[in-house]
Amino acid sequence: QVQLVESGGGLVQAGGFLRLSCAASGRTFSNYAMGWFRQTPGKEREFVAVINWSGGNTRYADSVKGRFTISRDNAKNTVYLQMNSLKPEDTAVYYCAVGSTSYGTSWYGNYNYWGQGTQVTVSS
Repeated sequence: QVQLVESGGGLVQAGGFLRLSCAASGRTFSNYAMGWFRQTPGKEREFVAVINWSGGNTRYADSVKGRFTISRDNAKNTVYLQMNSLKPEDTAVYYCAVGSTSYGTSWYGNYNYWGQGTQVTVSS
């Protein structure tokens, strides 16, 4: 059974940082892109970042570019999201997901497996 488990969320002051982790189990995902999305109540799930199968290609939403860094460790079947200079508008539930291809997209419909989410709250 495929399972993605996010961790590392929490409460942080504006300007602070957090590192999210997403550990996958049940199968290996080293051939697939992995992404991070976020969602706030009443809004659609929003693309944050994606990394291709090898880790050599990344893409970010404009709202997080220069502040967030996505990375992966295929030996550990884990993807990370380093979030620096956090802002109150970054407050959301963050989800990791496994893409259906080796190079991911920003559309959530192209992702097959999802974690349960981890809450990130940034206070002003």
